[in-house]
Amino acid sequence: MSNLALGSTDLNTTMTWCCQPLGKEELSAADSEKIAAMFKALSDPVRLRLFSRIAARPGGEACVCDIQDVGVSQPTVSHHLRKLREAGLLESERRASWVYYCVAPGVLAAMAGLLSQTS
Repeated sequence: MSNLALGSTDLNTTMTWCCQPLGKEELSAADSEKIAAMFKALSDPVRLRLFSRIAARPGGEACVCDIQDVGVSQPTVSHHLRKLREAGLLESERRASWVYYCVAPGVLAAMAGLLSQTS
């Protein structure tokens, strides 16, 4: 069984996990569901672009007003950002009338660890 532990995806919690690379040990059913949800959220090109824009921003956060130009309407952008939050990939914070997004702590390192080669 892996050491994956996902916290609740409400706005006040973060995703913490430490997983062995996928080829090192067999995943439990629960872990595979959680990891599949993360990859499913990233499998949409618009979501992947939004996630990339946020991860690449200086300071690691972005206002929705700075990242929404991805070729879809604003309500669709909000839908995709919500899906990324629900998957535990993003966190958000409302500041006045704008919402700021950042990659959840540990997500990039965890994804890299999942996909790294086993020895």
